[in-house]
Amino acid sequence: MPFKLNQDRRHHIPRQKYRVINSATYDAALRQRGSLTVWFTAEAIAGWRAAPRTTPDGQPWYSPLAILTALTLKAVFRLALRQTEGLIGSIIGLLGLELHVPDHSTLSRRARTLEVPRPQPRRDGEPVHLLVDSTGLRLCGAGEWLLEKHGTKTRRSWRKLHIGLDGNSGQIVAASLTAKEVDDGAEVGSLLDRITSAVTSFTGDGGYDQDRVYASVAEHSPEAVVVVPPRATAVPSDTAETAPTQRDRHLQQIAEHGRMAWQKVSGYTTRAQAETAIGRFKHVIGDGLRSRTDDRQATEVDIAVHALNRMVELGRPSYVRTA
Repeated sequence: MPFKLNQDRRHHIPRQKYRVINSATYDAALRQRGSLTVWFTAEAIAGWRAAPRTTPDGQPWYSPLAILTALTLKAVFRLALRQTEGLIGSIIGLLGLELHVPDHSTLSRRARTLEVPRPQPRRDGEPVHLLVDSTGLRLCGAGEWLLEKHGTKTRRSWRKLHIGLDGNSGQIVAASLTAKEVDDGAEVGSLLDRITSAVTSFTGDGGYDQDRVYASVAEHSPEAVVVVPPRATAVPSDTAETAPTQRDRHLQQIAEHGRMAWQKVSGYTTRAQAETAIGRFKHVIGDGLRSRTDDRQATEVDIAVHALNRMVELGRPSYVRTA
């Protein structure tokens, strides 16, 4: 629009400083993300059936690998359990494999206790630049309508997803699902417990401006830098003159140079990657949860994170360089 108000004093977004310098390789990686090639390796075929039990109990037919494969396809293609059963059966039939297909009841039952592989940094011991954020995931089914219409307490209308993103690799290294009443800062300790590597920096929005957040980060990685914007009503601590904390130094820089300058110097602008990851989650996986119980919903989120990290690994591998 012409003649914008205070045009000469408005904040202008600078041009992007980083660009891909091997575009052909990057384009090929992006095309690979949309390529649909289904095959079963010899190891997958051999590990499809569960190993014999050595303890007294019922013998399962399918290994965790088989259940994880089926539930991953369910999450990526947004299928119901019976549709997932049909998709797995058709793939196995087209490949001419002699494998049993897990039925929908088995998938639902095994989802309660399935252990999904936790995301790890690309290289062992590599420090993590942690970017955190949260969003809401609605609950599918009649329970949401009943809650809004009649105020019943049997089901909650939505739950909160907390994620921790590695700023270097773009992968979600920690995720947890809580009730909608849980505060963002209260879940920081749980996210940090899921990360085995050291944390170099912790970046979050103003909702994480809490003493327990600084304490949790210091307990996990004492040398980590916490980049959280103080609230507009924040005041320095009692020891700001003698022993200033990280928050005190943030307040001092904001008072001297302004909040926008502090965001550039501190690296707070990288937090936008966490918002992008949440947008990717809702665009690819969806903004709702299909499972009905808490344990199955937690497994559903873990499988979704596992699938998204695999997509990021294919679409933005380590050999894509920026300058």
